[in-house]
Amino acid sequence: MRVFHITGEQFLELPTLPEQMPALGYLWVGSGRREFEVGTVEVQAALQRWTGGQLVDLHVLDLLNNQLPSHHEYTSWYDMLVFRRLAAGAGSASLFIDETKGTLSTAKAALDAIDTDPVGFALFDRVLLTVHPTDCQVRDFFATRFQQQIQAAGSVGAEQRATARLPTSAADLMLRMVNHMVDNYLELRRLLTKQLDHLQQELFDPYGNFDGWKVLLDSRNTLHLLEDICEDQRSAITEWIDALDEWPDEVEAAARRERELLRVRSRDVLEHIERVLNHVRRLESSAETAVQMHFSAQGHRTNAIMRTLTVLTAIFMPLNLVTGFFGMNFEGLPLIHSMKGFWIVFSAMLCLGVGLSVFFWRKRYLTSRR
Repeated sequence: MRVFHITGEQFLELPTLPEQMPALGYLWVGSGRREFEVGTVEVQAALQRWTGGQLVDLHVLDLLNNQLPSHHEYTSWYDMLVFRRLAAGAGSASLFIDETKGTLSTAKAALDAIDTDPVGFALFDRVLLTVHPTDCQVRDFFATRFQQQIQAAGSVGAEQRATARLPTSAADLMLRMVNHMVDNYLELRRLLTKQLDHLQQELFDPYGNFDGWKVLLDSRNTLHLLEDICEDQRSAITEWIDALDEWPDEVEAAARRERELLRVRSRDVLEHIERVLNHVRRLESSAETAVQMHFSAQGHRTNAIMRTLTVLTAIFMPLNLVTGFFGMNFEGLPLIHSMKGFWIVFSAMLCLGVGLSVFFWRKRYLTSRR
């Protein structure tokens, strides 16, 4: 569990949960799911001292639930947002894929890398409690980023630029973390597109024997799962925006401006989710279309093969009729006892075969249609 005190001028990590709420700024308590489960009593007592309220028992269970979908709930003294982020290593699958050569196994490995874990946010007026998975890097990423910004402030101008990028409120920090998780989904789009393009190329190879149906089915199921995740995320952020609009109006101009910035950042997060969702739906449609085109191409290829076989049958049927006629066991057949009979029949059969071949070729039964 890590505790941070954030103001407009400093970002400090505290050794333990403070006894009293600081006079300025706000507190960020970032805890792993296991640490939060063990220290629930201590955290609840600290929240009671700082804000005069505690987490509802059902919300505590939600924060400890590893299978909870993205959603938003609120009470009279705090808001709770659960947002599913990409599991550790999911976005790094592309690092192990050859940029010029791809296989169905690498495609399946990349698509199987899509796994998510919930991150819980309990937002009070001046306290942000975040509950992360054990291997979550979001908390450490922001903690390191803010500390580096403060340390890089070597001059007054640089300090002003660094402190301007610090979150001005607990809600601002929450939205920045959510936006960072959504950006990981945006980066995942390139990997998904590349792997599905590779599957489609394998699917449309006219000389290949496509045997990756299980991989393609798994990829479609993965896209369906990702679509459900994005829809839950969109619903959660939409409910958060609606709850934000119901907050009491601020009297001070600075507070109104901060509230408007929260709305802008919330709408930006929602727009990013919409982009991911639209892209996933396009990939789903593309995969469905590719499968339909594959079967259409296979049907066209089968028709071409059957047309060629039919033409060959039509050419050789008259020849078989002639050979069968002269193969009958009768003594009175014409040309059967003549020395020139074989060459006459052979020449007639050759002319008949060539003539039928030329006829079908002119009809384009023996060539591909253009």
